[in-house]
Amino acid sequence: MLMTINALKQPTRWEWVVQALANLDTILLDHSHCERKAAGVAINLMFRYPSNTKLVRMLTAIAREELEHFELVNQWLERRGIPLGPLPAPPYGATLNSEIRRDEPMRLLDTLLVCGLIEARSHERLGLLADACPDRELAQFYRGLMASEARHFGVYWILADTYFDRETVMQRLEELAIVESNVLATLHPQPRIHS
Repeated sequence: MLMTINALKQPTRWEWVVQALANLDTILLDHSHCERKAAGVAINLMFRYPSNTKLVRMLTAIAREELEHFELVNQWLERRGIPLGPLPAPPYGATLNSEIRRDEPMRLLDTLLVCGLIEARSHERLGLLADACPDRELAQFYRGLMASEARHFGVYWILADTYFDRETVMQRLEELAIVESNVLATLHPQPRIHS
């Protein structure tokens, strides 16, 4: 049984696994986009909050690791002859980002929690792919990334807990986790890591 991060309200449905396995090349290309975006988000947060020393230090490490993962996924794309290229985004990220309040300090809290939820879902879905992927080497690759996704969730959680009181964090995490699960309740017709 796959362990999931308890911030997630609903587990991924098996239909997503079936869809992903039937479209592994697209999933790999989307995974490349996800790693690049994750690095960019961490860097943008460092630019937005440069005086938050702990945030800058912890997100520097995450940005570096996300870029390393980006390179590793791109090596898989090259091995499989999949060219880098654009993909239409599923509604997942836009829906979560629309929940981020615009006024500080709530903007920081919401951004940290949304990032954490995305990492938690990535941890779960890479684990599902690791368990079900018929390509053993690719399955091992996904398994190897799982721990870092869980650790990234932990970093975003720690940062939220550092800059905000626990009750406020827990209440907002609950609200955002419901939105996160609801957006995945209907399988998106285009296969994506977060569809």
